[in-house]
Amino acid sequence: MATHTRTNDEELEVWIDQDLCTGDGICVDYAPEVFELDVDGLAYVKGADDELLQEQGATAPLPLELIRDVADSARECPGECIHVRRVKDAVEVYGPEAEDQD
Repeated sequence: MATHTRTNDEELEVWIDQDLCTGDGICVDYAPEVFELDVDGLAYVKGADDELLQEQGATAPLPLELIRDVADSARECPGECIHVRRVKDAVEVYGPEAEDQD
């Protein structure tokens, strides 16, 4: 998976595919501001108000200062369930469907 530098003019969003989530909590270790484990043992993204977004495919905005932490969590996730994509064109930039541009 490629690691790319993003500028603040590229709005990103993150989501988790709970069907693939293994509940290891690596994402929470890397970026607790973005991810949280629920009582069902699966990870979810958190909305702006820190509320878990539990609807299938729910996305949360990714703050620029957390891109590295979230990219690392996507890279290390054993379930390969973390997806980060550009809002403007829905292209995945980190995660299992990201194109390797190295």
